[in-house]
Amino acid sequence: MSTITASAQAFFDACETGKGWDGCKAWCTPDATFTAQAEPLADVKTLEQYTDWMKGLLTVLTDGSYQVKSFATDAERNNVCAYGIFTGTHLAGGPIPPTGKTTRTDYVYVMQFEGGKIAHMIKIWNASLALKELGWA
Repeated sequence: MSTITASAQAFFDACETGKGWDGCKAWCTPDATFTAQAEPLADVKTLEQYTDWMKGLLTVLTDGSYQVKSFATDAERNNVCAYGIFTGTHLAGGPIPPTGKTTRTDYVYVMQFEGGKIAHMIKIWNASLALKELGWA
């Protein structure tokens, strides 16, 4: 297994289990950037902000979990793509009182590496559908 693949897998697990930046930064450059064409993440510009956002999300979707469907390394372009399905039920806190509703939402991370660490990550996600499933939109 390539080094970037192992790093991407470790980062992915830490991020998706709500470890926040403290649990994810070992696999990232200190100034790693983040982008997503998803309204809830419009103001999130750094990977530090995103990993902390995921940590906060798991305090609202307290049963949140993920299933990896595909993990692929493109050594020529120095990136790793991960496709997963996130499942979570709104059981605590959040933008509105708990709805008890569940989302099962597909997403893809594209992690771009520089010097063996993630320097940029893109999240591809249909946020509007997930928010509707949770009763937030």
